Amino acid sequence: MHIVTADEIREMDRQTIELFGLPGRVLMENAGRGAARVLMEKFIDPLTDISSKHVAIAAGRGNNGGDGFVIARYLAHAGVPVTVYLLSESRRLSGDAAANFNLLAVLGIPVKEITDENGLNQVKTEMAHHQLWVDAIFGTGLNSEVKGFFKSVIDFINQLNRPVFAVDIPSGLHTDLAKPCGTCIRADVTVTFAFAKIGHIQLPGADYTGELHIIDIGIPPHIVENVPPHHHLISKETTTSLIKPRACDIHKGGTGHVLVIAGSPGKTGAAALTAMSALRTGAGLVTLGIPKSLNLIVESLALEVMTVPLPETETGMHTDQSIETIKGLLAGKKCLALGPGLGTDKKTKALIHRLIQECPLPMIIDADGLNNLADNPDILLKRQSEIILTPHPGEMARLAGTTPKEVQENRMAIAKKFVETYNVHLVLKGARTLIAHPDGHIYINPTGNPGMASAGMGDVLTGMIAGFLSQGYSPQETAQLAVFLHGHAADTLAASKGPYGYIASDVMDNLPETISGLTGQTAFQSPHVYRSPQMERL
Repeated sequence: MHIVTADEIREMDRQTIELFGLPGRVLMENAGRGAARVLMEKFIDPLTDISSKHVAIAAGRGNNGGDGFVIARYLAHAGVPVTVYLLSESRRLSGDAAANFNLLAVLGIPVKEITDENGLNQVKTEMAHHQLWVDAIFGTGLNSEVKGFFKSVIDFINQLNRPVFAVDIPSGLHTDLAKPCGTCIRADVTVTFAFAKIGHIQLPGADYTGELHIIDIGIPPHIVENVPPHHHLISKETTTSLIKPRACDIHKGGTGHVLVIAGSPGKTGAAALTAMSALRTGAGLVTLGIPKSLNLIVESLALEVMTVPLPETETGMHTDQSIETIKGLLAGKKCLALGPGLGTDKKTKALIHRLIQECPLPMIIDADGLNNLADNPDILLKRQSEIILTPHPGEMARLAGTTPKEVQENRMAIAKKFVETYNVHLVLKGARTLIAHPDGHIYINPTGNPGMASAGMGDVLTGMIAGFLSQGYSPQETAQLAVFLHGHAADTLAASKGPYGYIASDVMDNLPETISGLTGQTAFQSPHVYRSPQMERL
């Protein structure tokens, strides 16, 4: 599903009006009518509420307010008592908003003009008696801090503890950055037009948006193609469509062989989880390179994984002395997973730097692989193959030379800049994980829950990415599949086991069932089988 920026939807509107010839007033009518329908469905019982549910509309003087005027008209037509609180002088209205405002008087819909703090204070008692509020104050164009009178209005509506229905986007929420501009309406339901906006989907914007509904207002498909969105929400449908069925006669050599370089003293679990998760995702074979003193431990943790004991430092860490052995192990493999539990010994760092520059296979770099890269990310420019990086916010901060706080406040911008600089695929983990690709497209993942704040979850994801890569999926397909399924597997566990307390190995073990649940059928190609009459009698 496409997600658009403020500039993209503005340009789509402009082209629809100026090039396609659909008047702006028609778009506003479609928006208001669709919004009124959702409002009636969500909040008003036609058998009991039509004349008793008093609705208030807080309207600004722009097109968002114009949408509110159309909503008021449709509510009045349905017999719902509605009052419009215009946060401006009516003489300042213009264009389509003014035209729709003028219809309110014809229909006898009460309008109260409020232009300052004194006017607000005079009507607060009256405003407090309305059972439902419609927020039509600001639209998607807001990009400065809300102050003064408008801040007072928004704060007052929030304090009323009444249901709030937001038009297009909760007033005060930045469309592209998904964060409040000083203050913000907290909506129970938001109806938006044509496409969801980034602010609706990313956190914390999603918390202010509430339940989101998208209304088709008539923007034609060719206009969308003229202004192609570069942001997308991963959906169950698109994920399912990516999963490839297997031929019935396929064997383990045909489903991919993964090489994992991971582990150090005290972190053998990270190596085992990564390797086993690749198998749980469908890889046919996994070879795990592990410091030689840890080999017996890992063999007992991952029975189905082949292990190779590698040279180690005096403290049991990976060393660059194993580089030629590892390069030999790459033969016949489909990808390399590098990083989980490696540690940060200087000889381990040297190994990682050499592998990035010399490995001809697609790579997934996570955890200490990233930490050892952070002081010199320009090494990524010397790679021989495509690379997927999977940092959490702290690791991303080290890679980008900033702070975790800055990363969390500007996730999309930082991810986009990094992939543009280094031409890599980036999975920025956390709530609403971002997947940024070198072609400029960014995907937001809706699955996952707070119960995933537990050790080993990232190792499972790394293994899943390796598993899908080994089966021939592209890096773009791989990242989207793995991230969605990782969160979805955890969501099903949260629903069955409880909101937290399940662990990374539970998620790993749930992967086959999760994949099966998405496909809704056996994920293999069943050939026609001839059955003779004699066989039928058996």
